[in-house]
This record gives sequence, structure tokens and C-alpha cells, in this order.
Amino acid sequence: MILPTHIVTAGGLITNDKNEILLVKNSCKGWEYPGGIVETGETVPQGLIREIKGETGVNVEIINIVGIYSNTKMKKGCNGVEEIPAIVNIDFICKYISGDLTTSDESAEVKWYSKEEALKKVNPKQQYRFRKELDYKLEFNYVGFYVNSHNEIEVHEEYTLTDKIEEILRS
Repeated sequence: MILPTHIVTAGGLITNDKNEILLVKNSCKGWEYPGGIVETGETVPQGLIREIKGETGVNVEIINIVGIYSNTKMKKGCNGVEEIPAIVNIDFICKYISGDLTTSDESAEVKWYSKEEALKKVNPKQQYRFRKELDYKLEFNYVGFYVNSHNEIEVHEEYTLTDKIEEILRS
């Protein structure tokens, strides 16, 4: 049996005491919220905290898991050549604790934005997740999707934990 290959990534929607959202500007993907690949030996939260610190210079507290997003198809990397395996992304709501904003090799800019500004800035492929997380109401979301040939998100499976509980209670 050939085992499938997936990359596990984590993303953090970080807010501060002014209710602003922290975004990073990636030279390839534009504005997005911080996160990245979870490395071997790390838990998903450990990987997220490391990625956030490395990309932004800030320390965060993870508040809650908000969703799992499965990109079910391989895609071309930013260089247009490299093949990126399917990605399972686990997103969290985070709270800013301390640290000064700094850039890195992965972040050309790091900036706080109001929720409205952040929604306009974030790259189109993250807007779907971003909208769900901005509307977070203690729901856990699962979304299966792929990026089509026009570089748009196509959702093929979606549910929230709340939906599943209501379905069970009705049956």
C-alpha cells in the first residue's frame, strides 16, 4: 500500500487588545495570517507558536482551535514548478501576549489591521477561512476544498460541529 502524503500546517488568527488582526505579507502569497508547516517532533500548537514567533516576532496564547481545512489536491508552488502535496491546515484563534513586530525571510511586512481592513487585505485563497474565523461563535469548522485552475477555492465538503450535533439530536 502506498501511503498518501500530506503536509500539516497551522494558522493563527491573532488579535490584540484593540481587536485588530495581525497579518504578514509573503512575497509569493500576499497578505495572510501567520502560520506554516508543523515540523517532525512538534505538536500542532508548538509548530504554530514557533511559526508565529519566527514570522512576526510576537508571542501568543492559543485560545481555541477553530477549524480544519483540507486542500485535497496537489498544486504548483510559488515558483510555478515545485509540486506541493495536499495540505491539512489547522487554524486557531490566538491572543497577542508580547513582543515587537519584526519581519523575517518569510514576511516582508508585518502589520496590525482592523477586521474590516484585514478582510480586504488577506489574499483571495485565505478569504474563505478568514471569513469563517472572523464569524467564530464557538463552532468547529471542517472544510474540504481544492484550488482550481483559475486559482479559486472550490469547496467540496463542509460542516460545523454544531451542525453535526443538531443532526444527531434530531435523529
